[in-house]
Amino acid sequence: MSTMRAVQVVGYHQDLKMAELPVPEATGPWDVVVKIGGAGVCRTDLHILEGQWAEKSQVQLPYTIGHENAGWVHQVGSAVTNVREGDKVILHPLITCGLCRACRSGDDVHCENNAFPGISTNGGYAEYLLTSARSVVKIDDSLEPADVAALADAGLTAYHAAAKAAKRLTPRDTVVMIGAGGLGHIGIQVIKALSPARLVVVDRHPAALELAKSIGADEGVLGDGHEVETVLDLTGGFGAEVVVDFVGENGSTKKGIDMTRQAGDYLVVGYGENVDVPTIDLVSTEKNVLGNLVGSYNDLQDLMALAATGAVTLHTQKYALDDFQQAITDLDNGQVRGRAILVP
Repeated sequence: MSTMRAVQVVGYHQDLKMAELPVPEATGPWDVVVKIGGAGVCRTDLHILEGQWAEKSQVQLPYTIGHENAGWVHQVGSAVTNVREGDKVILHPLITCGLCRACRSGDDVHCENNAFPGISTNGGYAEYLLTSARSVVKIDDSLEPADVAALADAGLTAYHAAAKAAKRLTPRDTVVMIGAGGLGHIGIQVIKALSPARLVVVDRHPAALELAKSIGADEGVLGDGHEVETVLDLTGGFGAEVVVDFVGENGSTKKGIDMTRQAGDYLVVGYGENVDVPTIDLVSTEKNVLGNLVGSYNDLQDLMALAATGAVTLHTQKYALDDFQQAITDLDNGQVRGRAILVP
């Protein structure tokens, strides 16, 4: 039996450990084993190590983390026809059943019988990963797995929110994005690709606003405590038709809702604090507060089509799999520009 290197959670509030494990095999008819070309290191991985997901996922330790994965098909089960060995693929983060009501509607993120590699089963901080035929998306030959891996989750989350926003935006509208970091910089590119609306980006860092403007933002607003007034000034006092909040903490939710026009949508993506709105305000203004999880399999197909044309590009910082601890430390210390990627 051949073995592989895999980085595992051995205990909460403990360092990750490198282990030698058997290479997974495609035993079930719909199984797909992928040789990992890149695995994204995400802030959620830090939260996993802190034990924040322990109760929600009920995962048994030790297990391998990593939920943003891309690579090459290594082996397929007997019923798999959509990919072949050697195909270049990116993986939808969930393994889904295809049979429940959510899956049947294409809303596979809410699958009733899902597994989540990197959260509830073995993930991609490894040389190989077991997933299913329903989770693999073939990517364009021009794309490299290590360059697009973080689109599997961070990019897909940003796409899902931006595409939801774009559905209701017209050329007369303004959309505000709060936060131009790892998710925000993808959201900006997606909105520009999908919508003719004016895009205003709010961030606390002048450098992030410069980046935002260089990739398509029409206006940059510094998050200096006066951002609500600035956005209201830019919109004739009414606020934006849609606000997408990639931060979701440190007071961004109140500001985001205050920037939203009457009958507008406030979409929250980042998380950390509670949303506190008097019901009389919700009723009298008819504002909608919408939560956003990761996108569906169809969303990932759409995002990869944008990536193939160059409309969405990802800034990455690459680390060898053996340097996993350095990648985690750098992310924790805010020293990663764009997304950190482990490359076996």
